[in-house]
Amino acid sequence: MYKVVIGLEVHCELKTNSKNFSNAQNDYSETPNIYLDTVDLGFPGILPVVNKEAAKSALKVAMALNCETPDEIIFDRKNYFYPDLPKGYQITQAYKPMGINGYLMVNIDDEDIKVDIHDLHLEEDTASLDHFNDYSLVNYNRSGIPLIEIVTEPCLHSAKEAVAFLESLRSVILYCGVSDARSDLGQMRCDVNISLMKEDATEFGTKVEIKNINAFTKVKAALEYEIERQTELLNSGGTVIMETRRFDDEDMKTYSMRTKVDAVDYKYFLEPNMPPIKITEEFLTEIKSEIPMLQYERINLYIDQYGLSRYDATTLVKEKKIADYFEDTIKGGADPKLASNWITSIVLGHLNKYQVEIDQIYLTPDMLVSLIKMVNDGKVSSKQAKEVLYKVLQDEKDPVTIVKELGIKQIDNDEEIRAMVVEILDANLNLIEDYRNGRNVFDFFVGQVMKRTRGQANPALTAKIIKEEIEKR
Repeated sequence: MYKVVIGLEVHCELKTNSKNFSNAQNDYSETPNIYLDTVDLGFPGILPVVNKEAAKSALKVAMALNCETPDEIIFDRKNYFYPDLPKGYQITQAYKPMGINGYLMVNIDDEDIKVDIHDLHLEEDTASLDHFNDYSLVNYNRSGIPLIEIVTEPCLHSAKEAVAFLESLRSVILYCGVSDARSDLGQMRCDVNISLMKEDATEFGTKVEIKNINAFTKVKAALEYEIERQTELLNSGGTVIMETRRFDDEDMKTYSMRTKVDAVDYKYFLEPNMPPIKITEEFLTEIKSEIPMLQYERINLYIDQYGLSRYDATTLVKEKKIADYFEDTIKGGADPKLASNWITSIVLGHLNKYQVEIDQIYLTPDMLVSLIKMVNDGKVSSKQAKEVLYKVLQDEKDPVTIVKELGIKQIDNDEEIRAMVVEILDANLNLIEDYRNGRNVFDFFVGQVMKRTRGQANPALTAKIIKEEIEKR
């Protein structure tokens, strides 16, 4: 048996108006080479300028990941030449990243694991290449877009753990509002480092790197394939070689790109065109105040304080907008469990059906509070309230108006319900005996009352009266 050791290098483009070191627009377009300037093209004599918002966003994520932050912002040159970096170097951070020694708590199957973060640094993205049979084309739209790279320690031990970390990390980035983190647009992608070692070994096995995977499902598939490949290789007496591999989307396998003998020497040195910038405590305090309560903390709050199940809590916090909507409903005085049930079932179902965001629907948290209050006050039943809720979402009218239009009210009159119950029991004397013999026919009696009252009878009162009337006979 072998122990799996995984480390991740996650790249995420930041959402800023301009690029990291130039005035070119930071945006996505299918049209190539429309967002670029001389800095992105590496013209001689160019002078890059630090993007304050990019630096602020990088520091925000670093703080959200519990990292130690630096006392100054400095950039370094990473020297290498590829067609996607025409100036022959990349402006990045090697010696003083935006964050070091951080961690992210991740829950997997009701167990919390701590994923250690080695560092988070800010750099510029490269151009993108389109390869054809006998030539390649360069698109500079992506070149220079601010990019954070989050590097974990080799502390993950399965594909499941790796994907859970990536999902949690993406939620942190989205909650911080610094990126849309869309893998389909290349905004979030990942390099995977994996090695296998014997259970009793004290040293890591030979590391294999899988480059540039742009979807979590592909990360899972690549890791599962690589674990199987390396296991078979080691079991057969073979040797894993240090190499860089790529993942093929079609057959879901990895293939060798190039071997590695030693770590590449990029000859880092301080970027001479950008002097260090002092980070003040006031600046850090301002950034920290903008970090909302994150997904992990909200899940625990919803479970511990509101008594929700982990499943419901996790569903509510998947998107910050939905979590905020739920919390606004609670602040308005709604019962947390009722609010959770209606949001996770009816409201989220509506969002999925019509492909809209929760801040685009007519139903406000205050409206939901008023509807829940009607249920608590006995004015409408839970079944009626759900009917009203669907109508509010479809017709875009407030709950009070819908209740009036439908003529909905809850029947709480004991004598009125009792008269119906007696009549129903008289018509079904054989079922009373079946009930006493243990057959589950009680719901039939409740259903008959609801049918006659078109769902307006108070369910709890109805059940109470049915039991009383059966016991009399």
